[in-house]
Amino acid sequence: MIEARPKSAIDYISLGISRVGMFLVAVIVSIMFYEVVMRYFFEKPTLWVNEMSLWLGGFTYLLAALYVLQQRGHIRITLLYDVCPRWLQRIFDIISTVCIVLFGAMIIQGGFNEAVAKFGRWETFGTAWDPPIPATMKPAIIVIAGLMIAQAIANLITDWNETPVVEGAEDVARELRHSYLETAGDRHD
Repeated sequence: MIEARPKSAIDYISLGISRVGMFLVAVIVSIMFYEVVMRYFFEKPTLWVNEMSLWLGGFTYLLAALYVLQQRGHIRITLLYDVCPRWLQRIFDIISTVCIVLFGAMIIQGGFNEAVAKFGRWETFGTAWDPPIPATMKPAIIVIAGLMIAQAIANLITDWNETPVVEGAEDVARELRHSYLETAGDRHD
């Protein structure tokens, strides 16, 4: 996949935050590897790796949602969308944006008081290691929902006058051929 170029200030914010999420995946794999080595080679399992991987995985999941929205990779029925005239595509874009904004607003409105309460009392997970997962995840959900609202509106504004890219069969075939040649070249090096 070719990454979409940033077109607005919120695009740069979303991409910057998403880079953290991409890095977190490597951290999760590293600490899980550490746990396997400690448990099976040294017979000294850790208390913290499972909760840490859950914690970081939750943040990764949230940040991935923001990245997908910035990349315009969210669910769209392209079979229907691509055959419609541009004026109808704009109506679909408006409906999609309204749905995202309403969903995000409901998440914020419904979870704000709980997020403030959990953060205020620094609520922990209740395990042996006892990390503050609820105290950090609940506010993160609220913040990411707000960023997703801003990203959806920015997408609508920046894409309004652009002609959507329609990928035909030849475009998909060219992309597959290109990625195959890159992979084949890597194997022979």
